[in-house]
Amino acid sequence: MNPIEHHIQQTRREFLTTSANGIGALALGSLLTEEGILSANTVVGADPLALRRPQFPAKAKNCIFIFLEGGPSQMDLYDPKPKLNELHGQPLPESMTKNVRFAFIRKETARIMGTKRVFKKHGECGMDFSDYLPHMAGMADDWLMIRSMHTDQFNHHPGQLVLHCGRAQFGLPTIGSWLNYGLGSESRNLPGYVVLSSGRGTSGGASLWQSGFLPSSYAGVLFRNQGEPVLNLKNPAGVPMELQRKGLDALMELNQSRYDQFKDPEIASRISAYELAFRMQAAAPELIDLKDESDATLAMYGVNRPDAPIKASRGGGPGQYKSFATNCLLARRLVERGVRYVSLMHASWDHHSNLDNELAYNAGMADQPVAALLRDLKQRGLLDSTMVVFAGEFGRTPLGENRGGNLNTTGRDHHPFAFTILAAGGGLKGGQVYGETDEIGWGIVKDPVDLHDFHATMLHLFGFDHLKLTHRFSGRDFRLTDVSGRVIKEWIA
Repeated sequence: MNPIEHHIQQTRREFLTTSANGIGALALGSLLTEEGILSANTVVGADPLALRRPQFPAKAKNCIFIFLEGGPSQMDLYDPKPKLNELHGQPLPESMTKNVRFAFIRKETARIMGTKRVFKKHGECGMDFSDYLPHMAGMADDWLMIRSMHTDQFNHHPGQLVLHCGRAQFGLPTIGSWLNYGLGSESRNLPGYVVLSSGRGTSGGASLWQSGFLPSSYAGVLFRNQGEPVLNLKNPAGVPMELQRKGLDALMELNQSRYDQFKDPEIASRISAYELAFRMQAAAPELIDLKDESDATLAMYGVNRPDAPIKASRGGGPGQYKSFATNCLLARRLVERGVRYVSLMHASWDHHSNLDNELAYNAGMADQPVAALLRDLKQRGLLDSTMVVFAGEFGRTPLGENRGGNLNTTGRDHHPFAFTILAAGGGLKGGQVYGETDEIGWGIVKDPVDLHDFHATMLHLFGFDHLKLTHRFSGRDFRLTDVSGRVIKEWIA
């Protein structure tokens, strides 16, 4: 749509939201001007991250989404299948694999692969976890374990787009973008959507934190957990803040003139981005400085743990235990500072081979910090309003991967038909296992959950009817859940 048409044809809700926020924006502008953060000429009325009310009272305010790129093996972590060991080395009936597409498995020689993992029940709820996740198991009564997730994508990047954007298509907003679009952000000195990455980098890259057709103010901002948090955030040597402020004011006038002429929302996003970057110069370095965290907190997260020994690069190389633990601690600090959505990404959990060694490494890396994050949020009274999600884009096959017809299988292929996601806090009912898979984990036999159902329930807990949180683009009202999705009431506390 032409930007001028878009401006003229604002929805009634957008108009009312803009009007309601006008007085508050003016008051905020006055306050920030007095503090020297904004100049008298700064346009604050166009702030795309100004706070907005949800459609109805919300249980969740913030989200920390921990993405395990590659697809963790559910039957080796959270969905015990004793039958796998009984049937180890046997083929599946042809009727089960006849019309199934695999990424790498050769159907004619594929065989069921058992597991060496030992499962025990934990918490008052009796939730099963494998011996790879003892710390997360200790928080069993806070977790919602969904064993019946499924998706229609069996390759990584399409699957990741469905998980984060609702469809396997480029140019769509991610969950974090939708939440910032709908609610704005409580943080004035940090972005409303922050991305922290460790490991070797996700195959989906920046498409997993894009804003799509929404203004770029709603995109995720990639932070580093050491050194300069955002590259080129500091002033060049010899450039004082006063001079930078004058330069920004000059840019502001030019951008404002252009915005008045064309009403392009991206110009408003540019204005907002310059001002946010100016404020971040003080806030971002303070965020990653952990000197005010106690030794007990650092030890709880395992920030200074050494990496487990492993001869593989799939988990990301040396330093991953410290990097991932630091990211978990930074996620709590970001939520405390009002950031709406924090995305933690680690690659890779794509264990086509060497499963026992590499999954042990990754699980050891994630187990203690993730459990500490839940415990820390709970101790600080933040878990009730902060949703924590622990998920990959799909699961792994009960069949061993026999790429090239190799019978010496040590890993599993991609499996979209049945996998597990964990979630906690933010109004979710912990201590429950939802859904059930068959005796080998191939398919779902009870309470199937599509990713659109998961997204619809997330949005509901943030105070939105997923059918009504929409944005008009190219003549169509788009939404995160596309043309399906249902709220699963059993998950809500």
